[in-house]
Amino acid sequence: MTLAPLIKLNDGYSIPQLGLGTWPLDDEQVSAAVVRAVEAGYRHIDTAVKYGNEKGVGDGIKASGVDRGELFVTTKLDGVFQGNDRAVDGLDGSLQRLGLDYVDLLLIHWPLPQRDEFISTWKTFERLQAEGRVRSIGVSNFKPAHLERLLAETDVVPAVNQIQLSPAITRTAEREFHSRLGIVTESYSPLGGSGGDLLSAPILVQLGEKYDKTPAQVVLRWHIQQGLVTIPKSGNPERMRDNLDVFDFALDPLDLAEIAVLDEGPGAGNDSDATGH
Repeated sequence: MTLAPLIKLNDGYSIPQLGLGTWPLDDEQVSAAVVRAVEAGYRHIDTAVKYGNEKGVGDGIKASGVDRGELFVTTKLDGVFQGNDRAVDGLDGSLQRLGLDYVDLLLIHWPLPQRDEFISTWKTFERLQAEGRVRSIGVSNFKPAHLERLLAETDVVPAVNQIQLSPAITRTAEREFHSRLGIVTESYSPLGGSGGDLLSAPILVQLGEKYDKTPAQVVLRWHIQQGLVTIPKSGNPERMRDNLDVFDFALDPLDLAEIAVLDEGPGAGNDSDATGH
């Protein structure tokens, strides 16, 4: 069984570097997926209120038979729970659906700057962390400008910023900004979009042949070598195992330079000033 390495967070806790993404699996699908993932060696499970599958994740955790303390569980609260103390009820609902006493990481799902409520929401997150109902707190889809304001007006530096990131959407400036602040960058959609165009790129196919790996494994290794946390989604047991089987080889500097040509530039990907939920 392969277990992902741990990355230290700025609050003293640690996060497994590779986990199971669960969107858009429904409760029934995700429950079975969590059981299979835990059997394969996954110890990091990522969900969100908006995914509508927290109950299934909780059922899968219970059915897996693994001690709760061995698992790292993330959930995210979307805009319905922003402002004042709405995050308290949001977390209550998540914990009830998950069947857990705490989550390891609670994220603000989107900044929604036009609503101007992420500061008060973060202050509520700080209180929930102090009360021990969550271990680590972080954000998702936050740009450096959002983080700068957050740091200026609150006390706790986010442990994680979960952002859309792949060799086609590298977010280099954002990652450098996070590094300076001690924020871990976590990649969602790490294998590119649902269309699969990234994985058909000739350079990734060639590198897969070089290392006897799939293009997806090459991309996940790209994330790992850059110190990113990554959460590929799959309900397929074989693909789950493949996604975790990326710790027995390393891309050399020339490989990384060749992969860099896939970057579509800083304007690629979603814009969290204009979108979110």
